[in-house]
Formats: sequence, C-alpha cells, structure tokens
Amino acid sequence: MPVVLDPDAAAVYKAFQEAGRPAYETLTAPEARAYYSQARFVSNPEPPELASVEPLSIPAPHGQIPARVYTPKKLRQKDGLSPALVFFHGGGWVIGDLETHDVVCRKLADQGELIVVSVDYRLAPEHKFPAAVDDSIAATKWIAANAKQLGIDADRLSVGGDSAGGNLAAVVSIAARDGDGPAIAGQVLIYPAVDCALAHPSHSEPETSILLTHSVIRWFYDHYLDSTADVHDWRASPARATTLIGLPPAYVLTAGADPLRDEGDEYAERLKRAGVPVTYKHFPGQFHGFFTMGKLLQQANVAASDIGKWLKGMN
Repeated sequence: MPVVLDPDAAAVYKAFQEAGRPAYETLTAPEARAYYSQARFVSNPEPPELASVEPLSIPAPHGQIPARVYTPKKLRQKDGLSPALVFFHGGGWVIGDLETHDVVCRKLADQGELIVVSVDYRLAPEHKFPAAVDDSIAATKWIAANAKQLGIDADRLSVGGDSAGGNLAAVVSIAARDGDGPAIAGQVLIYPAVDCALAHPSHSEPETSILLTHSVIRWFYDHYLDSTADVHDWRASPARATTLIGLPPAYVLTAGADPLRDEGDEYAERLKRAGVPVTYKHFPGQFHGFFTMGKLLQQANVAASDIGKWLKGMN
C-alpha cells in the first residue's frame, strides 16, 4: 500500500533522522526507557488544566501497581459518579510509564469529560509476558471494585491504550467478557498491537518502517515474550482469541506509515463481523506514535478530540 506522509509528519521524521537518534534495538532496556522519556519534552503539547491529578497505589498479587488519577474540570456525573477510562501506556511492554503518557491522559480526561486512571504495569524484560497482562487485569478489577471511592461509575468503565497499551486494553476486554474482570463499557485501541506473529503485509513494507521500525518491533517482542509459543496465546495476540463476539464497543485508530496498520485494520473488521459496534479512524499520512506528538503534529490533537467525542457519545 503506497504511503505518503503528511507534510508535518514528514518534517518530524526528517528532524528525527537529522538528530541522529539511536535505534532502540542498539540500546539496553533501561537506556531505551531514558531516551523515550526525554523525547516527550520535544513532542508533547501543552496539557489542559485539570481539577486534580492524584497518585494511586493499586494492590496486586505481586505487590503494588503505581497509577495516576486524572479528574477534569468538567465531568459527566450521574448520582455523583463519573465515567472513567483505564489507560495503559504504549512502549512495546518495555519502555514508557506514567510520565511519558501524562499529557495524553490529561487530554483524554479533558476531551472525554471523564476520569482517567493511568496504570503503570510491570515492564519487560525484567517482567516477561504475562506480567503486563496480569497487572492490567488486576488493576481494572480493583478500580471497578473500588469505583465509588474513586468517584467512578462502574457501569461506565472503559479501557484504552496506544500500541502495546492498545494490546492490553483489547486483552482486558476479552478477559472481562470471559469472566476475569468487570463489565467493560468500551475499548479505545490506538494503533494496537494485536498479533505477535508479525505476518501482516504492513510488517514487511519499507514505507511503514518509520520511527517504529520492523527491527525494533522484533526487539520489543524478544524482550516481552518468554517463548515462541506465546505468539499463539490470545493474551499476547488478542487477534487469536477464539471469538470476538460479545466484546464491548470499540474505537480503533490506525496510521498509514505503521507496521501495525494491517493488523489493526483487520482486528476492526473482525470486531464488526462479530457484531461489535466499531468506530474506525485511519490517519493515512501519519506514522506509529503520532498520537503523543500533539506539539508537532496537529493530527494528534484531532485524534484526541475525536476519541473524546466518542467516549462522551457512548457513556
């Protein structure tokens, strides 16, 4: 599929190339985390002002899961309770944290007029699959069980995330449908990773190897997965779940210059065929990761606004 970057995306890509940024696969996991964390200062837009941003510690079998609660100035309340989005950050299950996606969570809280709870799940390779999955499910269950204390309406609880976080949101939705979690009102899947096999055409097209390159994807999976057998586990590859029937309504976003493009597109189509209400948005001139770059890419702000409208429309 021919890919032509939008002018602003092309300018950002050129700037990254000229800056001589190191390829993640040449770094150790701690080095990659530090580099990714620093990059946010260049690309994150100014955050909206919220009513409050509070730390949260969620108990889990292995210990405490750090989290952060974002409450906007305007909330859609019923009986004093608000809808909420449990957010899982991207970063290939290896990099990323509460700070790298802080502005994104602030924007989603503001645009969606709902509480956002960002979950800082354990990272690989120190904690291999399924540690991130276990944390995401445990956090979602705890948030639902303690919803009233958080000012959250448990009947209006959605999940979402970008890239690896989109993977975790999809997995949490499937687990919840099958009884391992609360009822989920909706799932926001931002260029999600849904099939670890990396067999879709967009994984081998040179035009999609931009910022998130084909080699760095393999680096992420090599760090995350414990064995090749994990590829076939739906908790790693939600697209391999036996059925997608009965899953919550989904907002699925893909980008044209993204190795994950085709698997995200296919997942949206499979959800539709399973009878799941799907809102599908494709940004043909953008690359993977653009959603967090609202300071440099206006389409990132368009996407955040669109997701906010979708969240308001469904709950």
